[in-house]
Amino acid sequence: QVPPVESGGGSVQAGGSLKLSCTAPGFTRERCGMDWYRQAAGQQREWFSYISPDGTTRYAESVKGRFIISQDKAKDTVYLQMNSLKPGDTAMYSCQTRGNWPCFSSRGQGTQVTVSS
Repeated sequence: QVPPVESGGGSVQAGGSLKLSCTAPGFTRERCGMDWYRQAAGQQREWFSYISPDGTTRYAESVKGRFIISQDKAKDTVYLQMNSLKPGDTAMYSCQTRGNWPCFSSRGQGTQVTVSS
């Protein structure tokens, strides 16, 4: 399975917004779900959002109400709209496919998000 590719990261001031994209060829055909993770410098990797093939979403408490996950099946792409960003959201953000056969777990390289105060 081709690894997902993330994009859309960058630098933003606190209170601002960014929209990340995760494109995974075959994601829709293979009925994968998609997880988003982030890892801040010196910290453990943290799961914070998921979307299932049927569109069911899950969020960690740390981002609930601020982040919105969505998908465009025609483009094999999952989006992450991040609002009200805080310095504590600064991290490398990566997506990872999840599911049963024919979906295999595959993780992207990540995109950096930096939030300044």
